[in-house]
Amino acid sequence: MRNAARAAGGRAGRLWPRPPSPGPGPPPPLLPLAMLLAVLLGGAGAQYSSDLCSWKGSGLTHEAHRKEVEQVYLRCSAGAVEWMYPTGALSVNLRPNTFSPSRRLTLCIKPLADSSGANVYLERTGELKLLFRDGDRGPGRGRCFGFEQGGLFVEATPQQDIGRRTTGFLYELSGRRAGSDLHALAAPCRPCSDTEVLLAVCTSDFVVRGAIRDVTHAPERQESAIHLHVSRVHRQKSRVFQPAPGGGWRGRIATLLECGVRPGRGEFLFTGHMHFGEAWLGCAPRLEDFQRAYREAEERGLNPCEMGVVE
Repeated sequence: MRNAARAAGGRAGRLWPRPPSPGPGPPPPLLPLAMLLAVLLGGAGAQYSSDLCSWKGSGLTHEAHRKEVEQVYLRCSAGAVEWMYPTGALSVNLRPNTFSPSRRLTLCIKPLADSSGANVYLERTGELKLLFRDGDRGPGRGRCFGFEQGGLFVEATPQQDIGRRTTGFLYELSGRRAGSDLHALAAPCRPCSDTEVLLAVCTSDFVVRGAIRDVTHAPERQESAIHLHVSRVHRQKSRVFQPAPGGGWRGRIATLLECGVRPGRGEFLFTGHMHFGEAWLGCAPRLEDFQRAYREAEERGLNPCEMGVVE
């Protein structure tokens, strides 16, 4: 591109002789087809952006009197849909290429902050089930369901003004059990068995060793946040735990308010999974209890994986 531009600039400064033919000059050159399409579609193309994981578009490209259904195709296990000035409807087709077709999947979606201008439905064989009403601000606004239950249909609602409105949501697919909301994916409010602890260490998105600094509560979301000082990070898929001044790491983990978590002394081994960028608590045994369970399983050859966390 840069070399071509340089060559074009060089030709622009030269004087070319007039053709010797006394007749009328040749017709002006036709624009190449690709360039012509770029000129015609450039305005519309600027309204939409899409990759395999996320889609962003604007209803301004739709004629106001038409009831259009825009088809959106996404092929990732997580991403986002953001629709500005929504008009008409979207049909969101998720075709993940990161999971086996035979594996049962759970789909969770969570509206973006201040999402408004459209209703979001679960669509199956032409039937619509309302998931989120326009402007829904209810607590725990994430919803989860079996991936095989259907796709997503987003329908714009009639508006009296032309103010800026954006409908959007995050989505993620996982192999964990389905439930009616995000809280259904959280670990139950009970101590994990030794077998559950050992499996959690092998399969969790994060495994850290540390102590509880504080616990804060958000009753409106029915959630609690456990603030940790971490002495060792064994695994983390996202940078939830950041280096702390003076050494170690710090971060927080979400859990259900009903679990009644309180600050406690001593070190724990915290495990869990990520949901929409937030760390959610799984099993969290006291460190000495995990060390005992790990050694006993190791002696019997029953450890599901090896972890250097028993020193």
